[in-house]
This record gives sequence, structure tokens and C-alpha cells, in this order.
Amino acid sequence: MGAKVRIDRDTCIGCGACTALVPSFFEQNPDDGKAQVTEKYRSGGDPASGDVPDELLNDVKSAAEGCPVSAIKVEE
Repeated sequence: MGAKVRIDRDTCIGCGACTALVPSFFEQNPDDGKAQVTEKYRSGGDPASGDVPDELLNDVKSAAEGCPVSAIKVEE
């Protein structure tokens, strides 16, 4: 697992595009409806950051590119 993801939850508008593309990695927070990383892939319990497994990297990148407000950043 080389890549990391950060979600800028202040920027996120909760559109659900990332959760629709990669539901195993992204989910919507039940309280505010904004995107967060599923518990399985979180870094240090922070819902706004996670470690991307290689097999999901292309999908997570697609979700980041598809985010209408560019709230998702992938660092390889």
C-alpha cells in the first residue's frame, strides 16, 4: 500500500460520486452526509484519510478526478 488519500471534508459537498464509484473505500458520514474513508482503510482512525490498496488505486484515482469540488487528493 503506497498511496494515501485525504478528503477535504470542509470542501466536500456530499454529492456521493466517490461512494458510488468505490463503495468499499468511500462512504458517506451518517451525521453530515460528507465523504469519509471506510473504517477498513482509515489511517490512524481519521475518517478523512486512508491507505489505498493497490487493487483499488485506479478506482480511487477515478473518484478523485470525478469529484466535482476536488475534495479528494491521492498521494502516491
